[in-house]
Amino acid sequence: MTTEKKDLSVRSVNKYFGQVLSVDDVTLDVPAGEFFTLLGPSGCGKTTLLRIIAGLEMPDTGKVLLGGEEITTLPATKRQINTVFQSYALFPHLTVFENVAFGLRSRKFPTKQIDQRVNRRLEMLGLEEMGQRRPDQLSGGQKQRVALARALVNEPDVLLLDEPMSALDAKLRAQVQVELRRLQQKLGGTFILVTHDQDEALVVSDRIAVMRRGRVIQHGTPEEVYDLPQTQFVAEFLGAANLIEGSTADGGIQTDIGFLHLEEKPPWSQGTVAIRPEWIRIHDHSPEINGVRAEIREVIYRGTDFDLWLDPGPIRVRTHTYKHFKPGDQIWLELAPEELVILNE
Repeated sequence: MTTEKKDLSVRSVNKYFGQVLSVDDVTLDVPAGEFFTLLGPSGCGKTTLLRIIAGLEMPDTGKVLLGGEEITTLPATKRQINTVFQSYALFPHLTVFENVAFGLRSRKFPTKQIDQRVNRRLEMLGLEEMGQRRPDQLSGGQKQRVALARALVNEPDVLLLDEPMSALDAKLRAQVQVELRRLQQKLGGTFILVTHDQDEALVVSDRIAVMRRGRVIQHGTPEEVYDLPQTQFVAEFLGAANLIEGSTADGGIQTDIGFLHLEEKPPWSQGTVAIRPEWIRIHDHSPEINGVRAEIREVIYRGTDFDLWLDPGPIRVRTHTYKHFKPGDQIWLELAPEELVILNE
């Protein structure tokens, strides 16, 4: 990455494809050195927004700025922004070394400088022994590291990552997520990732922007978007969530599972609160506040924990307890006021 760090800004960007509004009035600021993730389902506009930042698509309206300078109409080849694509896009007839060196050779860098830069990136990514291999001799994880090396060898101001881990199996994907986060921290560069995988976003990101139907509907740190979702969509997209509807009453809301005390007064007369399954506590006796008597309907073993589905509700509880629950057991649940999140919609 370049020594001079540059902030990236997107201002009021819109993009139509025919009559379809793919990106809808998006404004974002990505400080230099941040690992920023665009998270959302397929078709939400996140890849289109990434391509606009890269210069591969032009917005219909709005601006893209890098280091305070507008680059909206600057060709992709003139931007200090590189992209790692989902397919990796490696040249099958070139060696690992030549794939990584390709951009430098195209720009007529001196041979000595090419060798130094390429070898430095190969070593950083653990590929120093693979320089003479061809892509068909590499594993999926190795191909991804080659694609990263090729993107980083030009020392871009911003590295864009378009679902680069989607083709990897679950075990390798988890490993590469950690490696990618460590690499970004080591380089201190700006990474922008596009993904539909909420676990991936939570693992690697400094901040996450959740997109839906072309708009950014919430952004913040991983803890903020997971712990404090503002809408039902964010609550459910970021992980399992119990959504409980009710009407406001003095000090809380009246629901089908009983009265629930809240820490704050909702901004609505009727609406929804959310609570993550792992935040619900199990008791042998009635809790002092927000206790719900429930019957276990189903027990699902997940390896490291259990999911309990209960009536009334249905309510989902995730627990690490060693106790052997079974369908038909009666238990008390505590939905603590501080764990109940008031949703805006």
